[in-house]
Amino acid sequence: MRSIRLRILTILAVLVIAGVGAWQLLPSDEVKKDPIAVGTTDEVTSLDPAGAYDAGSWAMYSNIYQSLMTFKSGAVVPEPDAAESCGFIGQKLQTYQCELRDDLFFSNGRKMTAADVKYSIERMIRIKTAVGPSVLFPSLKNVVAEGRTITFNLSSRDATFPQKLATGAGSIVDRESYPPNKLRAGNTVDGSGPYILKSYRPGATAELVPNPRYKGALNKTGVPVIVHYYKESDGLLAAWKSGQIDVTHRQLPPATLAELNPGDPDLRVTEADSAEIRNLVFNVRDGSPFADKRVRQAIASIIDRGPLVTDVYKGTVEPLYSLIPQGYIGHSTPFFDAYPSPDPERAKKLMQEAGVQTPLPITFAYAGGDEAYAKETGELRRQLEADELFKVTVKAVDDWQKFQKEYAAGKYDMYTVGWLPDYPDSDTFSQPLVGRNNSLHNGYSSKKVDALIGATQQYGDRGRTSADFKELQALVGEDVPLVPLWQKKDYVVSTTDVSGSQYLSDGTGLWRLWELKRI
Repeated sequence: MRSIRLRILTILAVLVIAGVGAWQLLPSDEVKKDPIAVGTTDEVTSLDPAGAYDAGSWAMYSNIYQSLMTFKSGAVVPEPDAAESCGFIGQKLQTYQCELRDDLFFSNGRKMTAADVKYSIERMIRIKTAVGPSVLFPSLKNVVAEGRTITFNLSSRDATFPQKLATGAGSIVDRESYPPNKLRAGNTVDGSGPYILKSYRPGATAELVPNPRYKGALNKTGVPVIVHYYKESDGLLAAWKSGQIDVTHRQLPPATLAELNPGDPDLRVTEADSAEIRNLVFNVRDGSPFADKRVRQAIASIIDRGPLVTDVYKGTVEPLYSLIPQGYIGHSTPFFDAYPSPDPERAKKLMQEAGVQTPLPITFAYAGGDEAYAKETGELRRQLEADELFKVTVKAVDDWQKFQKEYAAGKYDMYTVGWLPDYPDSDTFSQPLVGRNNSLHNGYSSKKVDALIGATQQYGDRGRTSADFKELQALVGEDVPLVPLWQKKDYVVSTTDVSGSQYLSDGTGLWRLWELKRI
C-alpha cells in the first residue's frame, strides 16, 4: 500500500514510570472520559473504498468498514470478520467461497446481505479509479451471491486471494447508499466496522465512536477516538509537545524519533520492525527520458543510500536493495549485487551507449509538505547532478490527491512513493508494483515478470515461491522500473495514561484504534 505485513517484533518495551504497580495499569474510577486523540501525517484520499489505495485511507477503512476477512495482530493468516466462514473450493485455487454472517447491520440500520458484498467488489472494479485498489484483483472473473453465500470465480490460481479480501479493497458498503458507477460524495459513510464515523473534516479531524451493533472478529470495540491529521511532521510534533494529542503514529520528524529516550518516564514507545518502503519510480513510457533502460540503470549506478539513511532519516530507516524487503519470502539484494557502490563512470558509459546528450533534463516530483521528503529529494538531486549527467527540476506537490493523479497520468519523469504492504505475503510487492496495470502507473510491463507473478500465486505453501520471487527481483534489477531506497521502522508513541498503543500498528495499513484505552 502506498506509503510489512511483517509480524511485529517489539524491540522497545512499553515504558512505565518506575515503581508503578501493575494495579495502576488498570482503569480506575477517575479515568478521563475524553476521546483519545491520535495524531498522524497520513492523509485520507477518499472515504469511499472504491476510490483510494493509500495508507491513510486504508487505516480509516479498517475501523469503519468490514471485509469478509481480517488479520488479527501478529497473524499471517486471515480469519473471518463479516464472514462466518471462508475457503477455497477444490484444489485448483480458482473458486473461493464465503458464508456471510446473518447478524450484520450498516451504521444506517440496514441489514447487510451477500448482495452488498457482491456489489461492493464489482463496483470497486467497475469504477476503477486511477488511484483505486482494483489492481489487486486482476484474476477475478465474477462474483456470485446466493442467499448468504458469496462465490468468487478466478481466471487463474491465486493462493493470496483470501489475503486480498482482508484488505481495504474488500471493504463492504451499502449498495443502496453508494452509487454504482461513481464515488460517493460527502463526508459521511455507511459501514459496519467497529467504529462509526461521527464527524469528518477533510485534512483536519475524524471523530469515531464505538459501533454498538458491530459483530465480527473482535470481541469488543474500543473507546471514542478523535484522529487529528497534520500536513507536516513538524505540526504533529508541535501538537504532541503541547499535549493536544495522546498518541502519535506516522510520523514524527526523524530527528525526534532518533532521540526517543527509552528511560523517559513520560512516554510509552513502541519501535517495531517494518516493511514500509520507499522507491524512486521512473516513467518508462515512450517519449520519456527513461524509456531506455540504460538511462534508468545509470541512475541506479549513481544512487548512494548512505546519506539518506544517516543524514536525512537519522538512522530510522535502513538501505533497501530489492523490490521485496527484509523479512519476506524471496528477499534478495539485486540492486546491491548489480550496483554495489556509486559508480559515476559506469553511469556515464551507460548514458553514452543510450545516445543521450548530457546533462539530461528530467523532472523529479514528490509529495510535498514533509521536511524529510524535501531533504531526501534535495540529496538525490545533488547526487544526480554531481557529475553533470542530469539536470534535475524538482516539483513538490503539496496536494496528495493531485500528486497521485498526475504521476498516474505520466506528468513526471520520476517520482518517489512510499509503500505499505497490504497483506503478509511477498505478492503484495510484486503485482501492485511491477505487474501489468500496476498501481505505480509508470508504464512498466514485462511478460516475464507477469509470468513469474502468476507462478508465485500457484502455491498454497508459500515457502515454495522463494525461487520465483528471487528471479522476479533479478529481472526488476535488470529492467530498473524503480530503484528501492529504504525500509523503515514503525514507531508509535503515546502518553502513559493510554494503554494498548503497542497494538495500534503492526507496521501495516491496519490501524487498530479499538486497542486504545484510558488508564
